[in-house]
Amino acid sequence: MQSSTISKRLPLIQEADLNGKVVLVRFDHNVVKKGEIKDPFRIDKTIGTLYYIVDRGGRPILMTHVGRPRDKKTGRISCTRDTSVEPIVEYLQRKLHTDFFIPECEIDPEHGISSIGNSVYRAIGDLKDRKIGGIYLPNTRWFRGEEEKEGFFRDNFAVILSDLADVYVNDAFGSWQPHVSTFDVTKFIPSYAGFLMQQEIMNLNNVINPERPFLAVIAGSKYDTKIGPLYAIYDKADHVILGGVLYNAYLCAKYGVSIKGIADEDVEAAKKLVNTDSRHQKIVELPHIVESDTMEGKIEGRYRTISIKDFREGNEYGYVLDVDPASFADPKVSEAVLDAKTIFVNAVMGFTPHFSEGSKALDETIDKNKAALKMYGGGDTLQEFKNLCPGLYLSISENSRYYFFTGGGTVLTAIEQGSPYGLKPVQALMENKERLGKNT
Repeated sequence: MQSSTISKRLPLIQEADLNGKVVLVRFDHNVVKKGEIKDPFRIDKTIGTLYYIVDRGGRPILMTHVGRPRDKKTGRISCTRDTSVEPIVEYLQRKLHTDFFIPECEIDPEHGISSIGNSVYRAIGDLKDRKIGGIYLPNTRWFRGEEEKEGFFRDNFAVILSDLADVYVNDAFGSWQPHVSTFDVTKFIPSYAGFLMQQEIMNLNNVINPERPFLAVIAGSKYDTKIGPLYAIYDKADHVILGGVLYNAYLCAKYGVSIKGIADEDVEAAKKLVNTDSRHQKIVELPHIVESDTMEGKIEGRYRTISIKDFREGNEYGYVLDVDPASFADPKVSEAVLDAKTIFVNAVMGFTPHFSEGSKALDETIDKNKAALKMYGGGDTLQEFKNLCPGLYLSISENSRYYFFTGGGTVLTAIEQGSPYGLKPVQALMENKERLGKNT
């Protein structure tokens, strides 16, 4: 899928008149944990869009969500350093050598920010006069209304945002939920997809319509949250490798064994997959796994490698926290990996940080397949790759046969839907394009 194909459905930033315009840009810079940036990858991937806006004469107002400051039970919004955009702004100022202004807003200890305050309007004057490089709004989830399903505060926040700018650009592929800053704002001002959004959608097509053989490697800490995407990927794939709780639940369901920490409902849910695979035989089993007596760490004498060929119905095992690297030398496993033309990985194989040998072996085995297009989901998958194989990551960071998505959850949602155009923020951009077309 080329950019020209996307442009038939999406309004692209390349089509926007940005000269002299204030441009409101939604990024997914959700990289702050406990007040620190752990990995700036998502920020760096959006620099191209930011440069383009400035180069075309636009003056940018940036925004992102950070963490989950809203308590789902009470609705209380906590505005603390842990979920502040300040570390992001500090990073951008060092990287781009320009100043960004964060507006001062009155914060209600229960409801967060209801009004944006006057300081932002004064800053917009400085922005137009090029006295500052940009404005970075506070965490969008600090604003009352951003995550509300409907009502006055949601509508009010949408109007507040749209009043700040002439043009809106969504470059937040990883933010797939229809919140005010990704969805509602498109109802009021001309809206476009940024370069990262375009790049992610184009690469998603390689997962949804892969060159075959297609190998999918999927793991997860909870079975029920991955059921929909798992079956969608299973239908598309020629071979599937499972890890984490998904694999443990599958083993329990298939072999009638009990693995500590795996809930009965997960085992019941996995029985459907076992029945499905008995007909289609797509799952490539990893024969050697690591059993541990405890989840408190990799304690000498308290973990061991076991083989699934020794499984007998009724057997009980401790915690299975990793895949032994020897699994990837198994002929069936290595053949599935090395023969694939497309590989999609959304998996951490072990219980990190102590059990990580399986993930490292997986990444190193996949790299041996030089011909395949290798795509990794975002989040933990990418972070573990960089932590465990830093040399490999650096060597392939510009390799066209590798692609690292910024939003793993968004990728899985799009795969489950069968298209990126079903994502609500993407739909909002398409509807904006249709409205603009009718008005021209």
